[in-house]
Amino acid sequence: MRKTESFSLNRRAQSVRFAWRGLVAASRSEHNAWIHGGATVLVLAAGLGLRLSAGEWALLVVAMAGVWAAEAFNTAIEVLGDAVASDDHPLVGRAKDVAAGGVLVAAVGAAAVGLLVLVPRALRVLGRS
Repeated sequence: MRKTESFSLNRRAQSVRFAWRGLVAASRSEHNAWIHGGATVLVLAAGLGLRLSAGEWALLVVAMAGVWAAEAFNTAIEVLGDAVASDDHPLVGRAKDVAAGGVLVAAVGAAAVGLLVLVPRALRVLGRS
């Protein structure tokens, strides 16, 4: 059994730096992350313009975070798969496909949340004009 290290703020800060470095690397190298980034910017702009409630923001933030987390896990699986098998290995390919499917589920769910939150609000704002 491994001995648990004592809590250290420096180690926690280092963990956050490593995590941030991973997100930056994924954002720079993954084309789908660029799409998620564009969608995130559009949703944030629409939310600010439509003056969403705290509850509406919470729904959107959870949906967007789910997509970004799924994309990060997918990227990690792809990188590990490439490191393990430089040639096309059927199990590595299947793992990559399943991970990509997870991103698709998260993205479709986030799009549904976005439509359910933003469209009614936009219609109310446009109706007042």
